[in-house]
Amino acid sequence: MSEIKTADVAVVGSGPAGHVAAIQMAKLGLKCVLIGPAHSGTDGRTTALLGSSVTYLEQLGLWNQVRAQGQALRVMRLFDDTGRLIRAPITEFDSSEIGLESFGYNIDNNKLVKALHEGIGDLEDLIEDQQFATSVKLEDDHALIDMQDGSQWQVKLAIAADGRKSLVKEAAGVEMRKWSYPQAALVLNLHHKSHSHNNSSTEFHTPSGPFTLVPYENANTSSLVCVVTPEEAEELKVLDREALALELEKRAHHLYGKFEILTQPQIFPLAGMIAKQFHGPRAALIAESAHVFPPIGAQGLNLSLRDIEELSSQIGQALGAGQKDVGAESILEAYDKARRTDIWSRTAGVHMLNMSLLSSIPVLQGLRTAGLAAAKSFSPLRKLLMKAGLDSPSRFSKVGE
Repeated sequence: MSEIKTADVAVVGSGPAGHVAAIQMAKLGLKCVLIGPAHSGTDGRTTALLGSSVTYLEQLGLWNQVRAQGQALRVMRLFDDTGRLIRAPITEFDSSEIGLESFGYNIDNNKLVKALHEGIGDLEDLIEDQQFATSVKLEDDHALIDMQDGSQWQVKLAIAADGRKSLVKEAAGVEMRKWSYPQAALVLNLHHKSHSHNNSSTEFHTPSGPFTLVPYENANTSSLVCVVTPEEAEELKVLDREALALELEKRAHHLYGKFEILTQPQIFPLAGMIAKQFHGPRAALIAESAHVFPPIGAQGLNLSLRDIEELSSQIGQALGAGQKDVGAESILEAYDKARRTDIWSRTAGVHMLNMSLLSSIPVLQGLRTAGLAAAKSFSPLRKLLMKAGLDSPSRFSKVGE
């Protein structure tokens, strides 16, 4: 007979969101198991942690070790590089305008997971089971998780942090709305010796999607997300490093001078997904088990951390009221309802921005151009947009106050 181990909560998935969720549950005083293998250290991407994410990680005592690994984002600069007849002016968003030292920090994903893992420290209520789950069963009063070694975990609540093909989501029977884009993101890191990025993120809006340079490990390195067609991404990837550097310098309009490629280019097809609901029996969906969209506007993990913050808030309120069943339907329904506006509005916003670049419809192009022109010339609108990018719709008016 297989060994059955028990805990209050299981977080399935050991990426950044899974680590934060597990630490949060343990800090609520719940016995929590974090399920998933140790991080491989081969993720070539970076993550910009913005606004409310910084505040939340500070509250969890995780921010200092995370911040030490990243570069501050103080200015976000947008260039219209579409080549169209009517183009938007260069628009800059400066964090000092809303009373902030920076919008947040951009951090290498491998270093981010390592820093979060260090945050587990001596948390007595947090257990790591560094293997894959093989199946999940959601019953009326518990969730049962089968592991690779034949053992099982029985918990009151399973948190799905296991990505787009989540076992927990599948067990909950939650359907996804899915769509794809005719784009792929080429991702790599660059060195530009002759020019500093000055803690500025620069995004060129091109007809195929954004070409974005974000501060990386020091003043003379940047991470690049180049959104193009899948065919063009493959063509760029097979170039030798010198040829690729020259091509990217040209696309960056030589903003930072000569480039040196630091990492092997990786390609990520662009797609979107959103769950029709964010919970099931004994299950809460967070991060990419609940929502997926293109790497535009640095919203992915920031949205995921707000999932965790809201779930912990609902559980904390229930515990404070004497509720001992942390997987109760009332808690999960409240979490689902609370997350809908934020998730749907972010998904729609990123989709519309991306489509405004791809679309040949003059009205969509004109709206985007007019919006950026208004943001450049009208300070209150610019400040509103900056605040909106840093937190959920219900809280962004407080950013910078």
